[in-house]
Amino acid sequence: MSKDEQPEPTGTLPWLDFLPAQRLDGAEDLPGTGKHVIDFWRWALSDLRMNTIRPLLAEYLVALAMRDPAPFRVEWAPHDVRSAEGITIEVKSSGYCQSWRQRKLSAISFGRLSGLPLSDDGAEFLGSEREIRANIFVFAVQICKDPLSYNALDLSQWEFRVLQASVLRAHSARSIGYATVLRHAPVAVTWQDLHATVLDAARGVPESAQ
Repeated sequence: MSKDEQPEPTGTLPWLDFLPAQRLDGAEDLPGTGKHVIDFWRWALSDLRMNTIRPLLAEYLVALAMRDPAPFRVEWAPHDVRSAEGITIEVKSSGYCQSWRQRKLSAISFGRLSGLPLSDDGAEFLGSEREIRANIFVFAVQICKDPLSYNALDLSQWEFRVLQASVLRAHSARSIGYATVLRHAPVAVTWQDLHATVLDAARGVPESAQ
């Protein structure tokens, strides 16, 4: 029987076992290289302007503000942050400056607002219709417009705007422009005020959705 003639598999395949991820401290060896995990982190993550790295920093800042008890980020979790109070949060980030030479500042926009429903561990899709998967959205913008002054570690160069998920469900689009965010969340908050602002917003979220 050829490969094309093989019958379609039936039933559900069993889950493959795997070792749970461990929180690293950077001192772990990369055997045979004379280097350590922290050397890899320095090589891969030092340019915090990169638009693949900035979202990770934004998530970390929000996780710190919300006192997320998770020991590390889970790539496939159905939401980015869970506060100490159990509020699920999606973090969307952007910035005007990039890690390459620019003729003009980048436009601020946010995508991937919705996704397929996922199990808590992110291992299984629970449906085929896209949905908003968090109670609250935090839009984090690195607001520096001078490439020579850009400092991703300077919290004064970040602003945060908080929206209830119901606003984005009504928006019913996979992306949103900055002007729309500003219309619904006209007041920017600092990192220091983010926790209280999210709690205030979450009071309007039905308990059944948390």
